[in-house]
Amino acid sequence: MFSRITIFVFLALVALASCDSKRVYEKNVEVPDYIWHKDSSVYFKVDIEDTVSLHNFYINVRHTGAYQFSNIYLFVNTTMPSGKRFRDTVECMLAGEKGRWMGDGLGDIWDNQVLFKRDVQFPEAGEYVFEYEQAMRSGREASMDLLPFVMDVGLRIEKQ
Repeated sequence: MFSRITIFVFLALVALASCDSKRVYEKNVEVPDYIWHKDSSVYFKVDIEDTVSLHNFYINVRHTGAYQFSNIYLFVNTTMPSGKRFRDTVECMLAGEKGRWMGDGLGDIWDNQVLFKRDVQFPEAGEYVFEYEQAMRSGREASMDLLPFVMDVGLRIEKQ
């Protein structure tokens, strides 16, 4: 028969798996060498069948404490299954007014999950492609080709 420990481990795993029942999709992509080049896009391909439910979209950003800014701007390009494309410019706040990092921190690493869109109903079933480009700009320079200390970026889609 099963021991008490085996049953406890099984129940704990079931409980952990059910904690994130709203998640439809979540993936994080590591930025090579933690330096995000302005011409290096990150892609997420998401198969969507549910065109009835409302969804929230989140942008995940992991950075080190050495990141030089309180925010990060992204261009988010969305391609629908029909091929129709949309482009959004998104500001993700990473630090508060007093310079304290927001999100969850462990040592010198900070994780942020920023609400990008709320109450989205997918108009078509099929594969959606989400593309992130870093869009940081500075008054000193026309653009920042290299954005250091960004470790990962990701996309989370969850049902309401």
